[in-house]
Amino acid sequence: MQQDKHPDYRSVVFRDRTAGYAFLTRSTATSDQTIDWDDGETYPVVDVEISSESHPFYTGKARTVDTEGRVARFGRRYGGGAEPGTEG
Repeated sequence: MQQDKHPDYRSVVFRDRTAGYAFLTRSTATSDQTIDWDDGETYPVVDVEISSESHPFYTGKARTVDTEGRVARFGRRYGGGAEPGTEG
């Protein structure tokens, strides 16, 4: 592998401030901020807006979209759509 072609791959802490959750992983992400981690080392920290701790899909708070009701309401409002066999 050629030197100076790839970004530095190192340990980085990603922190979700809304959930109060942080995890240590390896990444090429950079940051000027640092954090003292549980192992006594200091790592760069990247703040993220959402993580698996705060995302509705992973927390079980996801809303189910009633697509059938929406389609039926659209059909009632704007008609049944194009006649079969008349599509472009």
